[in-house]
Amino acid sequence: MPRPKHGAHLASSPAHERLMLANMATSLYQNGHITTTLAKAKRLRPLAERLITLAKRGDLHSRRRVMRVIRNKAVVHQLFTSIAETMKQREGGYTRIIKIAARGGDNAPRAIIELVTEPVSAKKAVVKEAESATKVAAADDAKEVDAAVEAAEVEGAAKDAVNEAVEANEADASDVAEADKAAVDLEKDAKKADEAEGAAEEDADVADEAAKAE
Repeated sequence: MPRPKHGAHLASSPAHERLMLANMATSLYQNGHITTTLAKAKRLRPLAERLITLAKRGDLHSRRRVMRVIRNKAVVHQLFTSIAETMKQREGGYTRIIKIAARGGDNAPRAIIELVTEPVSAKKAVVKEAESATKVAAADDAKEVDAAVEAAEVEGAAKDAVNEAVEANEADASDVAEADKAAVDLEKDAKKADEAEGAAEEDADVADEAAKAE
């Protein structure tokens, strides 16, 4: 027959142990505390706190998971309403174990496991609110820094674009100036060629007239 591999063996089989812990959890939610052996209290504590965590979620899926363990619908309703509301401000530590005198006969160590129903101290609540406010402020600061960095990047890109445009305009202006200078030089060369051509024609006319005179 299979047996639990870790922890104390509280029952004859794993199925028997699950039923026993479920019954103990039901009694704990009904009465707020139970007296049992120390070993059983230590095994019950994680199960009871996990079920309270599910009850604090409050959704249908969590209720169905709890009802797989706790079969008493009245106890489940109490767990999801009053107990979950009482534990709303707590982030854990829903139960406590108090050791008491050993059991008579076999001298087994006993303990009381009970729900922690005391309200969270005002100091802890203030600290929690301060931590939440700090996280929100840090998130806002991070968003502002990201926005500033993005704006700086955009501004830098704009400046680079402007500089490139100016350089391009300057380059275009220098090209235009060089083209104008070349045009002026060509015009001068053409004028000189025209003058040379005119002088050659005059010389040819003079030579023709001299030939006719002879």
